[in-house]
Amino acid sequence: MYGYDQNAGAGQQQYGAPPPPQQPAPGGYGEQPLYPEPSPPSLADAVRAFTTGSMSAEDFQGIFSTSKIYCPRGENPGFLALHNTQQPVIPMFTSLKELRRYAGKESKYFVITGAEVLDLLPTGYGFVLDMEGDHRMVFDAKAVEEMVDFAMRRMYG
Repeated sequence: MYGYDQNAGAGQQQYGAPPPPQQPAPGGYGEQPLYPEPSPPSLADAVRAFTTGSMSAEDFQGIFSTSKIYCPRGENPGFLALHNTQQPVIPMFTSLKELRRYAGKESKYFVITGAEVLDLLPTGYGFVLDMEGDHRMVFDAKAVEEMVDFAMRRMYG
């Protein structure tokens, strides 16, 4: 006795042999690949790989542009900037956990993609990823300009 008839009336479960296995539809739909595609590294993994030199700048930027970026926010819309640095930078985080480590449990935040960061970041500002993390990365304003240029070349040729 392996299963029951799901069509039987309430309280009248009829036990019997399990149903035959479902066959995938012809033409490959519904078939599982023998070796599934590996998932891309998380942004935190990419940060670690890039800072240790085991990932190229191009590969890092490809992951950065599609990743979620967590940004602390104030009362007004927009980025919060730190001006007590050599150049103004905006703290950004690879995860909510990293943001909470920096800004506290009750902090307000918003989430955007890395591509949106490059599109919306004010001219002359850099950003720092995972400010309190083990693999903090600082991108000054010049590095941000280079990332934007790379993204434009990649998108428009």
